[in-house]
Amino acid sequence: MQRRVDQLEESNPFTDIKNHISFHLEQIIEEAELMRSSIGEKDYCLLCELAHIRDRFNEIQSSASFFYLKAYISDYTKNYIEIARAIQNLSDRRHGALLVIERNQVVGSLLQGGIQLNANLSSRLIESIFFPGNPLHDGAVLIKGDYIISAANVLPLTEQNFGNKKVGTRHRAAIGLSEVTDALVLVVSEETGKMSFALDGTLYPISSTDAGLQNGDILNKR
Repeated sequence: MQRRVDQLEESNPFTDIKNHISFHLEQIIEEAELMRSSIGEKDYCLLCELAHIRDRFNEIQSSASFFYLKAYISDYTKNYIEIARAIQNLSDRRHGALLVIERNQVVGSLLQGGIQLNANLSSRLIESIFFPGNPLHDGAVLIKGDYIISAANVLPLTEQNFGNKKVGTRHRAAIGLSEVTDALVLVVSEETGKMSFALDGTLYPISSTDAGLQNGDILNKR
């Protein structure tokens, strides 16, 4: 019985992400202890080390975000890997993209100007839609189940005030739709290639350095 419990724990993805994050947190604790003992030394750069720890925290957040991204949409489409591959390739090429993953709530009434496709979901089709110059690339793709329902959709923009932080139209649209529905909205920045997703009115980063974006498993890298 205990052996079966151990096997279940080993195969539990939440155990994997816990181990992944714990590993990095332990490294941060060690580095923080070293920082504390080194403060005041002549050649020690405290600001440099603080920046390094901040980068580590950002890496943990990105890794956790990608894990939960998979958890949030895998029940709603079998072709999750096709989506992951597409956003990675779009990010590498810095092709801006906006993908709406419909979950429990129907979002069609909140979208405007879309072109019906009703095509099988594939990474190649997503990438071709968002290829610069394609008439459909400026709007959002709507994904429902294993189909791309429509493209070139206009989404409602958020009215959140981001202060001095620069937030582009795609990101405002992603946040806006996620504020009024349970849809998950993926964004690839055209300017930076950075990936993120919006859920419940909050934008979460996804790091392009997370291992396994192309095969859907960030936890191959520790």
